[in-house]
Amino acid sequence: MNQQGVRWTADQVLALAPDAASRKAGSKLGAAGPWSEAGNSSEGAVWGLCKGSGSKPYQTVVDTTGPAYKCSCPSRKFPCKHALGLLLLWAGPDGADGTVPEARPPEWAEQWLADRRKRAAEQGESTPVAGRGGEAEGARRRAERRAERATAGATELEQRLTDLLRGGLAGAESAGYGMWEETARRMVDAQVPGLASRVQELGSIPGSGAGWPVRLLEECALLHLLDQAWLRREQLPGPLAATVRTRLGLPVSAEGPPVRDQWLVLAQYDSADGKLTTRRIWLYGEESGRTALLLSFGAAGRAPELTLPVGLVLDAELSSYPGAGQLRAALGERFAVPEPRPLRPTTLDVADATAAYGIALRDDPWLESWPVTLRDVVPVQEEVGGAGGWQLADADGKFALPVAGKAVSRPGLWKLVAISGGAPVTVFGECGHGGFTPLTAWPAEPGAEAISLS
Repeated sequence: MNQQGVRWTADQVLALAPDAASRKAGSKLGAAGPWSEAGNSSEGAVWGLCKGSGSKPYQTVVDTTGPAYKCSCPSRKFPCKHALGLLLLWAGPDGADGTVPEARPPEWAEQWLADRRKRAAEQGESTPVAGRGGEAEGARRRAERRAERATAGATELEQRLTDLLRGGLAGAESAGYGMWEETARRMVDAQVPGLASRVQELGSIPGSGAGWPVRLLEECALLHLLDQAWLRREQLPGPLAATVRTRLGLPVSAEGPPVRDQWLVLAQYDSADGKLTTRRIWLYGEESGRTALLLSFGAAGRAPELTLPVGLVLDAELSSYPGAGQLRAALGERFAVPEPRPLRPTTLDVADATAAYGIALRDDPWLESWPVTLRDVVPVQEEVGGAGGWQLADADGKFALPVAGKAVSRPGLWKLVAISGGAPVTVFGECGHGGFTPLTAWPAEPGAEAISLS
């Protein structure tokens, strides 16, 4: 439990990781397999023995009220992967009870916990001290060090963008992907995975077809804007500064007050980058009218544990993450199992949907897309230069949204065409500068169930 007596979620545990490598390694150890023994006490401690490379298992104990930990492994990272794995095993999927039974700590764990309580009593503190100088002080120092590395990475990236523009965009094609790959690795070293991901995307643009210099210049401008926003973050409003942190890939925690509602599951789909599988679940609140995004992660080859079938309604609490225009939320307490109900989200016409995306860009200029539900649209194919493009047109044919290129080749588009049969349908999806990606559809018949397109 934390200091408020609430069991942690997996996302909260992973937010403690000092870097991406620790998060990945901790996720692998978050299963019962590597642990020969594990237990937790009602006093706020969890302990375990984890198989390692040596003959003896690593002794790991975590004071979850801090948090603070001790592990016999040689790692200098705080926390180490064994502490992260143990906490994930204890937390269980999405804050549900994990697989660590309640038990009395062994002597080696009890001795460490007793020493901590003794030091806390001697110092007159109301909460235990973590490490050298307290958990809060340690967290502050880690955050400062990471911010310094992020600043160094952003400064270096600015110089590389300047060199690119001075040399001319034409040279980007002849330079090949190696230049971008090396720059992305430098951003990973600086612990700014958001910048690394954007640099990798830049590398795929040169030579990608007609008009690539324009697209490359646009993406460089957005990257320059993000760099400058971080370097001048003290001058930004609080919500925008939080958005910049998120875009750089720096860890943030859900801070908003819990909002209980009947949440309709609008869509669920996975994406993988070779090392991590990310699951996105879109929800719509019946009373609040809010749209929220849940993210869950799984190591390579393992699906994320959180699963919410499309069309079901969940009675639960959500807490929002900080940032201007950010829709991500953390799933809190659930009050009932998801069940089917004839609930549908608020809908927009095509013109209002594009306007909603434009307004969202005001708060987050790096936003790729915005969730909207289109009403009474018909999928229409149009021949453009000999290639078949698709659009979602208003029933009256006045306005239309192009279907995103990445969605055209997916089976979901053909499923949508079959559902429509030329008649208007309601479609939920993501509207962005690359077009509209349909994720869920409702046929025109009253009471028709949602059909996933992802």
